[in-house]
Amino acid sequence: MDKYEKVFELAKRRGFLWNSFELYGGSRGFYDYGPLGSTLKRRIEQIWREFYVIQEGHMEIECPTIGIEDVFVASGHVGGFSDPLCECKKCGEAFRADHLVENVTDAAGTLSAEQLTEVIKEKGITCPECGGEFNDAYEFNLMFKTTIGPGTGRQGYLRPETAQGMFVDFQRLSRFYRDKLPFGAVQIGKSYRNEIAPRQGVIRLREFTQAECEIFVDPRNKKHPNFDRFADRELMLYSQEAQQQGESFRMTVREAVKAGVIAHEVLGYNIALTNEFLTKVGIDPARLRFRQHLKDEMAHYAIDCWDAEIETDRFGWVEIVGIADRTDYDLKAHTRVSKTELYVYVEYDEPKMVTRFVVKPNMGKLGPLFKGKAKAVSDALKQLSEAELSLSKDQIKVTVDGEELTISSDVVDFAEETVKVSGENVIPHVIEPSYGIDRIFYGVMEHAFDEENVAQKAAESRLKGTGEAKETEKIEKEPETAKGEGEGEEETRLVMHFSSAVAPVQVAVLPLLTRKELADPAKEIVAKLREKNLLVNYDDSGTIGRRYRRNDEIGTPYSVTVDYDTLEDGTVTIRDRDAMRQVRAPIEGIENVLYELIYRGRSFESAGKPFNF
Repeated sequence: MDKYEKVFELAKRRGFLWNSFELYGGSRGFYDYGPLGSTLKRRIEQIWREFYVIQEGHMEIECPTIGIEDVFVASGHVGGFSDPLCECKKCGEAFRADHLVENVTDAAGTLSAEQLTEVIKEKGITCPECGGEFNDAYEFNLMFKTTIGPGTGRQGYLRPETAQGMFVDFQRLSRFYRDKLPFGAVQIGKSYRNEIAPRQGVIRLREFTQAECEIFVDPRNKKHPNFDRFADRELMLYSQEAQQQGESFRMTVREAVKAGVIAHEVLGYNIALTNEFLTKVGIDPARLRFRQHLKDEMAHYAIDCWDAEIETDRFGWVEIVGIADRTDYDLKAHTRVSKTELYVYVEYDEPKMVTRFVVKPNMGKLGPLFKGKAKAVSDALKQLSEAELSLSKDQIKVTVDGEELTISSDVVDFAEETVKVSGENVIPHVIEPSYGIDRIFYGVMEHAFDEENVAQKAAESRLKGTGEAKETEKIEKEPETAKGEGEGEEETRLVMHFSSAVAPVQVAVLPLLTRKELADPAKEIVAKLREKNLLVNYDDSGTIGRRYRRNDEIGTPYSVTVDYDTLEDGTVTIRDRDAMRQVRAPIEGIENVLYELIYRGRSFESAGKPFNF
């Protein structure tokens, strides 16, 4: 069993992840988040909000998960959001054609369906399921289509990303931010892609959660006011040049921007912010890198694009975040389809005298000629540049509502005029950090997962005696049912080393025995901890050793044990998950001690009197 299988076995057994529709045989590409998984996922999302909404000031919006067709025509999803599909002639199983050939050719993701078909035939690639031959590859649109309203209704789609809602709401957002660049908006929610063959757990889903931020910036100024915050932060970069050499390198953000490795400060800042977030939620920095898109995979509208990738045991390097400078592509695309100008009016520091070419349509002549279309024709003429008009002699051609119209040049006057200009209309560029929450969730799970030899761990932590704590000695005097499992034995424990910031259970409260005199103070401690908004699990089932093991498996950072000494001196044992060390601390103020351990970085040794080390 590789680590992927071990992580999923634990995830299903402990209530992190379950196959959706399991009662009816399930369906690929869908997973349910169980009680612990849902909590872990929400905590990751909440930290994301703390980063982008609270710290960065990008306000959150919420848009429908179903969009009308026009939105996705403008975004390009209707015409070009597809993957190459290849079906087996024998068993009918479908596969991504580029995935079938990625081990036998370079840049498989850039090949057309026709080119992929040629490679499959030349290399004799057969179906992994049955060994059958493949049909020709073809492009398969990944959007889920639906109908809005009864009958034939209006064509709609489940959104394939959250970003389009923020572009469509651009005018409202601009007014909300008083037309001052830069500004940003974020959205966390479900997106849908009808993946051809999802076979990688929550890494590739048909319904998934995205957290996206669209930052609208002045294209003339891509310096970041807080750049120095991360300027000297060293990142693992895998640039275009490094990929040719096959080796990543470490470089500070300042050096990368200065050398042109990263396009500009705003992009560099957001790459570093992504690094900050991922390490905070529990991604191992040693297994995190930022890979620059190669020239043949860079979107045609992007100035620069980087993926945050994590190293996984089974799948190698996996993209979990994309950070791109999308230029003004999206706003121009929606301007073209909606026929609504999307821009921000930017005032100059000082007004300027500007000489400009002006087109002056003669409405007295246009009115009788074009009647109801006269204003639209006039507006179209005003959009023509001097260069375009210079190509026209006696006749001028414009397009209005998809119809090409020919206009005599004698109905238009041209002139140059000098005017005082206080500002100009600017179409912002968009910097987009796009997070795949489900992939981050899996990365946190795998990077937290560990199998430890208990005796070796006890030796590393310098635990006294053969037991994990004096608790073991105490319960020897109690009935057989109370005895715990010694932690000096030759055994392996499964432990999830979750960051306290995301652990779905932060504190376990454990009465040594299921007796009222121990249960009552334990429940009082639970109430105190919940008043501090800590996530608490009360557990009195089984031996103390088994309960420690259960909480290790779900990643509980701290356990509080109530025993008979508690009744005498008002103290309890606090156990640290990672080192298995224990301290003895008073019940009075215990909620503050644990809060500081979890959120304030307090050292464990300062939490009480050392008990087993």
